[in-house]
Amino acid sequence: MDRSSSGPLPPSGRQHVIAHGTGEVVVTEVGATLRSYTVAGAAVVDGFDESELCSDGRGQVLAPWPNRLGDGRYEFGDRHGRAAWDEPQRRNAIHGLVRWLAWELRGHAQNSLTLACLLEPQPGYPWRITLEVEYHLGRGGLTVRTSARNLDDTPAPFGLGFHPYVTVGSVVDEARLRLVADRHLRSDDRGLPVGLERVAGSELDFRVARPIGPTRLDTAYTQLARDEDGVARVELRHPDGERRVVLWMDRAFGYVMVYSGDAVAAPDRRRRALAVEPMTCPPDALRVGTDVVTLAPGSTWSGTWGITPTPSA
Repeated sequence: MDRSSSGPLPPSGRQHVIAHGTGEVVVTEVGATLRSYTVAGAAVVDGFDESELCSDGRGQVLAPWPNRLGDGRYEFGDRHGRAAWDEPQRRNAIHGLVRWLAWELRGHAQNSLTLACLLEPQPGYPWRITLEVEYHLGRGGLTVRTSARNLDDTPAPFGLGFHPYVTVGSVVDEARLRLVADRHLRSDDRGLPVGLERVAGSELDFRVARPIGPTRLDTAYTQLARDEDGVARVELRHPDGERRVVLWMDRAFGYVMVYSGDAVAAPDRRRRALAVEPMTCPPDALRVGTDVVTLAPGSTWSGTWGITPTPSA
């Protein structure tokens, strides 16, 4: 279903709806953004209204790099990237280049949706790649599969992330978080990594589920615990134990950023939901080269993550 097929378009463009059982997902034309996910009317992600411009990265696709890129400058092979600062107070480019672009609808069924975006060479990313994102809603919740293909004649660097704010109906302080990871990235005052530290014994240790409390999170975790299929999970649970949301990711995503929303634009939305962001690489990856995917000419990369609410759709 397309809720905006005629008449003036909202700021995020056409609204694509998929559904399964009591679950409903709304994905926008602009940015292929996960604007809404509800089960039986209860929010699973804290998104934004159709009449609003997306704020604080809510549900956006972050490519060809996630998170911050110091000075917006990097080199790869014989090419130089010069991205504009969209976090000027910290002298950073942030969250890539596709989140404000219109994505083309490639397929739409009752419970699945595929959108694609062609990223043309430009100062911030002098390569041509195409991205495709499939959202699928089923008995196990929402599954998101992404592929990237290099259409250039030279290898291209690539990183990907997503920015959903998950919610279990309580404020962040009361919610119980379980995130099994061995290391977190220590950051400087620009939000750029300056070291890798163990989580054990620190206030950032959520390997055993516990309330988040007053802890301020804007933290990238890595060395994630995975099951035999290579899947890592982050669980957020309501304090009464009845509602929970699990965000899972395959081996393509070696990092997860967790943000408690302390500095979101609207004061009344701060610490209301927890951003759990699967990422293929850490912040500043294109500049320093850590875990950057190299796309050979003509090659395709893919990765999958998802959200499982309880009760599920």
